[in-house]
Amino acid sequence: MRQKTTMAEATKTGQPSDLQKLLTVAEVAAILGLSKVKVFALLKQRPNGLPSVKIGGARRVQPNKLQAWIEQQYEQA
Repeated sequence: MRQKTTMAEATKTGQPSDLQKLLTVAEVAAILGLSKVKVFALLKQRPNGLPSVKIGGARRVQPNKLQAWIEQQYEQA
């Protein structure tokens, strides 16, 4: 079984880590074909809003969470 590589280990060895690049609001907007204003509105919706993490005042979205959220929207429609 493959062991997970930590970010520090990946940096030392040059191997890719299991972490994915976090998406900016602009990147999410481009993926969804929406405006950044609409993406911010989706981020604020509770309880089923677009999941995100706040880093230094900026919102970021994990690609796998975005995919899961999109699939959840199909189920609710």
